[in-house]
Amino acid sequence: MGLLLIAAYASLAAWLWLTLAQGMFWRTDVRLPPRTAPARWPSVTIVVPARDEAEVLPRSLPSLLAQDYPGEAEIVLVDDGSSDGTAALARRLAAEQPGLPLTVVSPEDPPPGWTGKLWALRHGIAHARRATTAGPEYLLLTDADIAHEPDSLRELVAAATSARLDLVSQMARLRVASFWERLVVPAFVYFFAQLYPFRRINRPTARTAAAAGGCVLLRTEAAVRAGIPDSIRQAVIDDVSLARAVQRSGGRIWLGLAERVDSVRPYPALGDLWRMVSRSAYTQLRHQPLLLAGTVAGLALVYLVPPAALLAGLAGPPSAGSTATAWAGGLAWLLMAGTYLPMLRYYRQSAVLAPLLPFTALLYLLMTVDSAVQHYRGRGAAWKGRTYARPSDA
Repeated sequence: MGLLLIAAYASLAAWLWLTLAQGMFWRTDVRLPPRTAPARWPSVTIVVPARDEAEVLPRSLPSLLAQDYPGEAEIVLVDDGSSDGTAALARRLAAEQPGLPLTVVSPEDPPPGWTGKLWALRHGIAHARRATTAGPEYLLLTDADIAHEPDSLRELVAAATSARLDLVSQMARLRVASFWERLVVPAFVYFFAQLYPFRRINRPTARTAAAAGGCVLLRTEAAVRAGIPDSIRQAVIDDVSLARAVQRSGGRIWLGLAERVDSVRPYPALGDLWRMVSRSAYTQLRHQPLLLAGTVAGLALVYLVPPAALLAGLAGPPSAGSTATAWAGGLAWLLMAGTYLPMLRYYRQSAVLAPLLPFTALLYLLMTVDSAVQHYRGRGAAWKGRTYARPSDA
């Protein structure tokens, strides 16, 4: 009981620090900043990289075509080697629904050293800049599975111009329909916010940078200054790399939760979610075994020790040590569940899921280990039939 008591106290201390000193990561009220309509609405090109997206495109592309943006705007969909008729479907949807003009371009396969998405973005941005003499003033980089309410672009641009931001990113509300989505998806956003606290990122003097790749409004001038996307062409976690590049080049960035931007991509089974997380988890750890070991130990201490300490303390023979172990574990578990509740409310899920966070964290721990295993088997990060070489092999 002695070691478990020490671990329980350490876990409780960690939760006190996370709750009070980690940028209030658990709050979900970071939405678009105060904004007013600009005197002149700047021109915008919406760039949509798409690879085999025929399943989700009928629910996402019409929402972009229907944007009620007061200024000049167009859509460039980059068909990244699709085999399911994505390009033809996009053209048909645009013909059936009047709205913003749509252009579909199809680049060659990415050369070595480029990820497919960033290669597609490169072509989409280049096409947008060639289309007019001056090029668009802003770029909306949005994934093919993201649906936007009609005022989404207008609100994003108003936020960027009002606060003089170079990058405005909203984390789209992911789908939560199946049992596994309800269990895993809110925790995914909760863990992301824990790593990258939104309030800390949004400070003018912030050193932490991150974005959510599904919805990024980027000032074209800032993209040129930061060398986007060429400067991050190998990035698998492209959204965080993009935000860091913009910040390093002197740009101001903002990240928050979306209210009217939603992902329509389904992840009905645990295997679907597992692949989503494991394909890039070890990349997040920079392929460092020591960081992997530290992450596994940290996840175990922070998320697994509290329930273990509470149950062991209650089950053990009555003693001061058992009581202290149970109290420390119980308080840590209570803080954990309490900080998770706002995210569950944001996703309109039952509070019953809050005490289950240790089990969900265990799943993420196993996904991270699996990501490392796949890396050392030489498979690298994989997405829709493409496997990217390890950085040392690129």
